[in-house]
Amino acid sequence: MSQFKFHTIETAPEGSKEILKGAEKQIGVIPGLYAVMAESPQILQAYTHLHQMFTATSFNAEELTVVWQTINVEHECHYCVPAHTGIAHSMKVDPTLTEALRSQSAMPTAKLQALHDFTLAMVRERGNVSQDQMQAFFDAGYSQQQVLEIILGLSQKVISNYVNHVADTPVDSIFEAFSWTKK
Repeated sequence: MSQFKFHTIETAPEGSKEILKGAEKQIGVIPGLYAVMAESPQILQAYTHLHQMFTATSFNAEELTVVWQTINVEHECHYCVPAHTGIAHSMKVDPTLTEALRSQSAMPTAKLQALHDFTLAMVRERGNVSQDQMQAFFDAGYSQQQVLEIILGLSQKVISNYVNHVADTPVDSIFEAFSWTKK
């Protein structure tokens, strides 16, 4: 059982209240992840800022989903995989892609497979990718900019995945239909 506090707007430290209010206004609930992070306004602010920055990168909705879910699945995040499945649906990402990521199956295109493979290598090798891995990523049509943007997405996901691990954050009711366990 987690010893972490799940904050409401009323119980949150002052520095977290506006973000919680904004989340509740936007999606109708305070996500459990935010409720936990609210204990530290700095981590909540960093996470939400990284999310905004990553969604503003050169990646399209499918590519954002590939980066997020590749990391979530590799980190076995019981909370983020369902949450990002719901987010992918709201972004109109093809459910075939989402299911391939969740089940660790092949991506529907060679370019998305290269993105998945490179992101996975970045996670597993802690950024120490080989020149061959880097070249395969470039040969698929990606650039140095996207290498750096994967690192940005990885930074965001390390925060959320690790918080969910230590807090054992329950999956929000709005994402329960997308519950997931690693095969």
